[in-house]
Amino acid sequence: MGRILLVIRLALRDVRRRRTEAALLLIAILAATTTLTLGLVLRDAASDPYQSTRAATKGPDVVANVGQADDLAGLAELGKLATASGVTEHSGPYPVIAGKLEASGRTSDVQAMGRDATVAAVDQPEVTQGRWVSDGGVVLEAAFADSIDVGVGDSITLGSRSFNVVGVAVTAAMPPYPGASCIVSVGCINGAIPDDRNLPAGLLHNPGLVWLTQADVLNLASDRSSLSYVMNLKLADPDKTQAFVDRNGDAMPMQTWESILADATDLAKDSQILLLIGAWLLGLLAVASLSVLVGGRMADQHRRVGLLKAVGGTPSLIAAVLLAEYLLVAAVAAAAGLTIGALTAPLLTESSAGLVGSAGTASLTWSTCGLVTAVALGVAVVATAVPAVRGARSSTVSALADAARPPRRTVWLITLSTRLPVPLLLALRVAARRPRRVALGVVSIAVTVSGIYVLLVLNAFLADQPGTGAYTEAQVAVLRHVLLVWTVILLTLAAVNAIVITWATVLDNRHASALARALGATPREVTVALATAQVLPALLGAVMGVFPGGFLLFSAINTITGGDSDKATLPAPWQLIALVLATVLVVAALTSVPAHLGGRRPVTATL
Repeated sequence: MGRILLVIRLALRDVRRRRTEAALLLIAILAATTTLTLGLVLRDAASDPYQSTRAATKGPDVVANVGQADDLAGLAELGKLATASGVTEHSGPYPVIAGKLEASGRTSDVQAMGRDATVAAVDQPEVTQGRWVSDGGVVLEAAFADSIDVGVGDSITLGSRSFNVVGVAVTAAMPPYPGASCIVSVGCINGAIPDDRNLPAGLLHNPGLVWLTQADVLNLASDRSSLSYVMNLKLADPDKTQAFVDRNGDAMPMQTWESILADATDLAKDSQILLLIGAWLLGLLAVASLSVLVGGRMADQHRRVGLLKAVGGTPSLIAAVLLAEYLLVAAVAAAAGLTIGALTAPLLTESSAGLVGSAGTASLTWSTCGLVTAVALGVAVVATAVPAVRGARSSTVSALADAARPPRRTVWLITLSTRLPVPLLLALRVAARRPRRVALGVVSIAVTVSGIYVLLVLNAFLADQPGTGAYTEAQVAVLRHVLLVWTVILLTLAAVNAIVITWATVLDNRHASALARALGATPREVTVALATAQVLPALLGAVMGVFPGGFLLFSAINTITGGDSDKATLPAPWQLIALVLATVLVVAALTSVPAHLGGRRPVTATL
């Protein structure tokens, strides 16, 4: 127990002594854990509003429909479902007709369903405003009403008849607008319509759902052949809906509650995919940041390692002290990431107007907490283990002396650099001293630019969605919030990486920089050299992030989501050139401050 307390006390003391580095480490891991938490919480919370709606509306397990009511065989088959094996309750069949709704100067396609004024045993829509259907009154599905900005008390026109809006309701028997299922014989199409494609006559585009009395629907029908019928079924075992459809679905279309759930939570699923991909990108950046930060701190702690060894510390104890410091910060970052992710999730999972309830403050499951904590600790261990073991095995005498590390001699690099101006000469030699750190810098910038490339593509896609695609304006706003979260965290962590890499380079080259100044280099030349040593890898990383990095990342996202990459608007060449130049300028600005501080350290004190 005394050994554990000693390790913890030494680790805490070192964290207090180096608050800036600890804060940068905390930010790096916090960014990844928060984004991962958001993605996992969205996965768990996405279905909650639908389940609330399903419970409040006596949601069906299976919805079946037939077209053309004069087809007596089809109606007979629909009627047989009420007594089919496994069915415990049913409602309907209800007549449905396709039509045009006019309100506030806007025309929309609708599916008008005839219902009874009495409460149904299965699928009784929950009225959120006003009251249920009555003669001459219409009830609108909530998401559809919200989209066309129509409420209780307004007047609409269906066909050539005028109706008063008496209520707004939600249902679990159909996904909310604009993803409503098609239950009319004329057919429907959801989403965007290509410019070169003409819709067949009568085909509905993104139809909304409205409820009337059965008498009003029959009066709207020009003849019985224009009617379709729908029936809602409740099964003894809701988990066996697919088996029921397989047995009985040959004669008519059927939809299970699981497929309705999937369609109703498309927005949350898209948000989850974006956040989880962002979490992996941020995880890579966090590993790179920690690797550089640990390496820089090991260089700064070289003498401390020697002191611990001199007073009896074993290599295993020293490695445990160095590792415990990062694990403590990682544990705090994991707890903070879980808290922030859980509190932020409702902003990204608010249900549409077509569902009852919202995700609320999503509760964290033990699996989510365990996975996020394991990722945070794993990132810390992966980045820290090798430098900690290497530092613990170093010689006690050399660690106490804290002497400068001999530089690697590369003949061709020396020959090339001697003909360059002093800042470039020093920059090339600084970069050559730590090739792995340069590689991490290139990877860090490439990952960041790849993420920005995808953000440009997705932003262009969302700009075209309202009114033409599968998302409403409110849903586009939610996805834009997701992209904003991803962008802010990605850029923040990339900035932290640039600063960390430069500061680690300053610490590692403090002896070489002091010697260069003693031999005649000015503080300004040393500062420019340290900053240039980061700008050159940034330029290479930015180019790699555009191609192939960004293109490959977008292709991977497109494969996961099942999208059509041919319809995506890729960034214009001028945007990519501007992105590369902006990356280089930002890195130069971020690295100038630590480079300035490192280039002006007193020469005599360092040597």
